[in-house]
Amino acid sequence: MTQENKDIQLKDELYVVKSHDIHIDSDYADWIADIKSRYRSAQVKAAIKVNAEKLLFNWQLGRDLVQKKAEERWGAGVVEQVSLDLKREFPNADGFSVRNLWYMKQWFLFYTQGGEAILHQAGAELQRIENQYATKMHQVGAELNSEKLHQVGGEFPLPFALVPWRHHVEIITKCNSIEEALFYVGKTIEQGLSRNSLANCIKTNLYEHQGKIVNNFTDHLPALQSKLVQEVLKENYDFGFATVEHEIYDEAELEEALTKNVTDLLLELGTGFAFLGRQKELVVGGRSRKIDLLFYHIRLRCYVVCELKAKPFEPEFAGKLNYYVNAVDELLKMDDENPTIGLLVCSDMDKIDVQWSFKGISTPMGVATYNNIRIKDALPSQEQLAERVRLLQRELQETKRLINKSPNN
Repeated sequence: MTQENKDIQLKDELYVVKSHDIHIDSDYADWIADIKSRYRSAQVKAAIKVNAEKLLFNWQLGRDLVQKKAEERWGAGVVEQVSLDLKREFPNADGFSVRNLWYMKQWFLFYTQGGEAILHQAGAELQRIENQYATKMHQVGAELNSEKLHQVGGEFPLPFALVPWRHHVEIITKCNSIEEALFYVGKTIEQGLSRNSLANCIKTNLYEHQGKIVNNFTDHLPALQSKLVQEVLKENYDFGFATVEHEIYDEAELEEALTKNVTDLLLELGTGFAFLGRQKELVVGGRSRKIDLLFYHIRLRCYVVCELKAKPFEPEFAGKLNYYVNAVDELLKMDDENPTIGLLVCSDMDKIDVQWSFKGISTPMGVATYNNIRIKDALPSQEQLAERVRLLQRELQETKRLINKSPNN
């Protein structure tokens, strides 16, 4: 045995690992950093490959169930039988439940028409997603190059490989059109949405509300930044997670209700918002000015000044928001950051009022509405009253039954 082999054999023996007899310098630190980076990259590539292969399998199985007309050919219980056969062969594998197999079929059918090619109106959006994430798409394509992606009766869209299976299920069971579904597919890829975040986006109907906020962004921001801002902000916010004490409430109460549930507030605002504070104080000319809510958006790389109004929009609101946006630009914004954005959220608005109020204002601002605030002492709804009546009737019937069973009767 050579000395080198002896050294390796000795190193295979049990011992406590510790740092000793080495000289750590900058070259070593750079080398270790490079190793860590390569390993992380390998982890990501492996995860993408595994996810892509599983999704391709699900797509093909869903396609088979459709194209083979499995239920007509082998009977109504064929999906249950396929599930049993696969579980028997692969007892440790996940994803072969009857429900999951039905989802695979539904997934294929959602994006196709009985086995026909992907609807042509979806082609432009799929191409946009592929172009936007060209590097990732190339990687996925390379990972799947051994498979025949252009299957008869339906092509597996490469962007789907970047979205987890449960996200796909959430999308196809909640969306009403291919365009809406692809919107959420793109959002998931773009923002790395968790399943809960995706569900919240769908629940609040981000597809309908995003990009429709009344604003002056196109006039005062570069085209790309303007587009991004409009994608981030919504025309209406669902504040159903917040509760105020009375039906008539002011901005302070609204602000208090929202900031008691900061996690829910950030979920409603969307991915990328960081909460910096409530009643954030700015001192200008020796006078204290306080911003209702101040955020920073990671992706936009800018501050977002949010003013709350528990009443419909009034033109003077725009002037106050303009002042706060300029103050943040002067006092907080760094040179390498993008211009501060102003967001006014009020109970209602007239779009013409807002548009006229924006004339002559050069700071980027948008106006949105909110709804669904809960009222603590509000009268019960019609449904709640009906339920209470049903409970009372059951209690009366039970009382009568007990009285009738009494020996005295």
